[in-house]
Amino acid sequence: MSTQPFKNVCLLPQTNQLTGLYTIIRDKNTTRPDFIFYADRIIRLLVEEGLDHLPVVKKTVATHTGENYEGVGFQGNVCGVSIVRAGESMEQGLRDCCRSVRIGKILIQRDEETAMPKLFYEKLPEDIADRYVFLLDPMLATGGSAIMATDVLIKRGVKPERIFFLNLICCEEGIQNYHKAFPEVNIVTGCIDKGLNEQKYLVPGLGDFGDRYYCI
Repeated sequence: MSTQPFKNVCLLPQTNQLTGLYTIIRDKNTTRPDFIFYADRIIRLLVEEGLDHLPVVKKTVATHTGENYEGVGFQGNVCGVSIVRAGESMEQGLRDCCRSVRIGKILIQRDEETAMPKLFYEKLPEDIADRYVFLLDPMLATGGSAIMATDVLIKRGVKPERIFFLNLICCEEGIQNYHKAFPEVNIVTGCIDKGLNEQKYLVPGLGDFGDRYYCI
């Protein structure tokens, strides 16, 4: 069962299975194919957890045995928005769970003059204001990029309570920074690291997620 260590933060159950997956992807000696395979498994768990927070309505269906089954039906449409580039690694996990899901993209990079995040590109579904949005970015460190991306979504009409920010690893500082700006947005994460180092990298962390997933 997932836990809520902070308000509007959902932490995946810290099972031996999950800890084993994180042990593999954190290991600096893990090969790129293995990193992708095991990171994808965690991403799928995050997506399934996010979907479990969406509203449902009661639904009765007839089975092949002639009996009825009292179940539920999903309510509302979902779309994904990835923060390029690392966030794109999470798109397939969402597609695996939601057929024909629409996915938008936001590109945010650090301005070399100011060292602050800067919006370079956005492409979002026209009806995004009417959808539940899964914001995808594997790491929540300082929260700068996620805050800017969420601001873009809200300016496009998305209600904060309809946004679910999915990440593999975060830290308390990043959570506090993000929720100071957007307290109503739900964070779904797999692990809360002990903090940031002087270079503002998560520790113990796993290195640069995008590089390990796409390049190394």
